[in-house]
Amino acid sequence: MMKKVLLFINLLIIAVTTAQTSDDNQDALITDRPDVTESPFTVGKGNFQIETGATFVDNSENGLKITETVYNTTLLRYGLSNNFELRLGWDFLNSNTKDGSQELFDVTGFNPLLIGAKIEITDEKDWIPQIGLLTHLRLPFTAVSEFKPEDTGMELIFAFNHTLTDQSGLGYNLGTRIGDNRSLEYIYSVSYGHSITDKIGVYGELYGDFPEEGKSAHLWDAGITYLVNNNFQLDATVGTGFQDSNTQQDLLFSIGLSYRILKK
Repeated sequence: MMKKVLLFINLLIIAVTTAQTSDDNQDALITDRPDVTESPFTVGKGNFQIETGATFVDNSENGLKITETVYNTTLLRYGLSNNFELRLGWDFLNSNTKDGSQELFDVTGFNPLLIGAKIEITDEKDWIPQIGLLTHLRLPFTAVSEFKPEDTGMELIFAFNHTLTDQSGLGYNLGTRIGDNRSLEYIYSVSYGHSITDKIGVYGELYGDFPEEGKSAHLWDAGITYLVNNNFQLDATVGTGFQDSNTQQDLLFSIGLSYRILKK
């Protein structure tokens, strides 16, 4: 685990060094990480954006300890037009479950592949927020057998953004997805972001779901971003759940980067 984290940090350092010479004449990139809240903005026609990172999650469920280490959380975004993009995501992870000192489950492999699209619906004007619509499919046959759901997963999310001041904004999502048991889950998130400087930003976020079957889950996270240049950003996040239920997220920690390749 530690060797893989150190390798990822070394790659970050190399990427920072390389990115110092990148073009700063474009508007700063807007990403869909590190927070859960998706932005309503697309990447722009002909532009290609890579958003990737590593995540560690420590959960407890009915007395079991479940840890999940995602080594690669890559999301690829490509703009077909100025308001429409295609999206492709794939996670490579390890999931480990223990009952006390006894290991019950330990698997490493790919989660289902995510394919989807985002479209910008309206631009922000006065009290009307910037609005976007995202839709995704999760394909079971692309995952290792232990992570493979029985059916294709689907989600539909409306993304909103309000500019509060020159240094702050409020983003929020409302949507629904089909869960593993084929019942609907209603999902939400709200994220407040503030720019400390032109390069450093911070955010705080609440998010969760209301499933038709089972208990709801409500969580929070907070993080920091560093804009190396207008096409390259680093991020770090920490979070946890604050509900008292059979399933509890005890800790989430994530580091990552986003890089935009502009159309020539």
